[in-house]
Amino acid sequence: MRPTENAGSSSGTPAAVSPTRLTLARATKWFPWLVLLCGCLVLSLNLGVRQSLGLFIPDMLNDTGWSATTFGLAFAIQNLMWGISAPIAGAIADRFGTTRSLIGGGLVYALGLYLMGTSASPGELHLTAGFLIGTGVGITSFPVVLAAISRVFTAEKRSLALGLASAGGSVGQLVMAPTTQALNSSFGYVTALVILAGISMLIIPAAFALTGKAEGNSPTATPDLGPQGLIAAFHEARKHRGFALLNAGFFVCGFHIAVIATHLPTFTELCGLPRSVAAEGLALIGLFNIIGTLTAGWAGGKWRKKYGLSFIYGTRALVIVIFIFAPKTSETILLFSASMGALWLSTVPLTSGLIAQVFGPRYMATLFGIVMFSHQIGAFFGAWMGGLVYDLTGNFDAVWWASVALGVFAALVHLPIDDKELRSAPKPA
Repeated sequence: MRPTENAGSSSGTPAAVSPTRLTLARATKWFPWLVLLCGCLVLSLNLGVRQSLGLFIPDMLNDTGWSATTFGLAFAIQNLMWGISAPIAGAIADRFGTTRSLIGGGLVYALGLYLMGTSASPGELHLTAGFLIGTGVGITSFPVVLAAISRVFTAEKRSLALGLASAGGSVGQLVMAPTTQALNSSFGYVTALVILAGISMLIIPAAFALTGKAEGNSPTATPDLGPQGLIAAFHEARKHRGFALLNAGFFVCGFHIAVIATHLPTFTELCGLPRSVAAEGLALIGLFNIIGTLTAGWAGGKWRKKYGLSFIYGTRALVIVIFIFAPKTSETILLFSASMGALWLSTVPLTSGLIAQVFGPRYMATLFGIVMFSHQIGAFFGAWMGGLVYDLTGNFDAVWWASVALGVFAALVHLPIDDKELRSAPKPA
């Protein structure tokens, strides 16, 4: 007698799949997309609120009598603390889990926003707008969120997923820039910052979907044969020339973004234009950033990411040169914002994707956190130098030209990066 073809059925029909296993399979299928959705929400709140804070500077300058350098230094400290906290948060997330990191960061972020409006001295402003907000933003920003997303998507879909997540941050800027301006106009910056603190607390419930750590990946994730320890992963990256070049390039990205996000409102007023133009410009950056990051994420899955990064930085330099010589009208500001928006965070899916491609996704939160630190050192100098140059010269010309030179440098520095994978999964026998 021949053995039955299916142990679960004497008639030869396929055995029934248990409801529990079917539900688990469906949950596993949709789990990466839930992680992506919640990651988009976290980044929307993180970047949307943070990159709208420059809209408060003109009113705070008038009310406090402090110098532009004081505010530039506060935002420089904020960017520096963002950079310092990002790799630390990445290491904590890799070791203990993403959810805990994001909850802690969300609380610190909200506290800093709440206290920023009540700052009574430059020192308090540097502590609240600088140290607290910077730390909160760093813990809840790209390294931790994108690492959680990269671990639950296959290599084929990872670049697009990272682009979608980066675009999520742009949606936040698109919404929050006009919202922040409306709140400031209606209630004043003190009350507006309290409301923004409450909005930022939405990071906490979203954090519960972003589970996982380097030692316990999702069952949907691709195998990673990277180093078995965090220290070993760090030393592997430290010895790779391309990792150093990525750090140099991302420094430039931070400088560009900080100059525009921090000082565009002041620059707009300097040109004699209404404040609404700056808010519209920041919103346009968010809108076109969605297009840019999605395009970069898609392109990064088809072509070599390092060439995409060179193109983005070179185009930034060209756009800024044109802006320097163009007449400063409302239309010029908005066109400049739209152009830079398309190039704004399109570097993120390519840079983070290149790290995951070369070194694997296991310790991406830590490694991208280190690169993010370089980004924020650049942002420190962009925010601080903008205020200092304005106080010394009454304009921002020197900062714009420095941005052009750095853009050309970044376009060149990515070309020699060795983007070959250090390891690959074994092929089935």
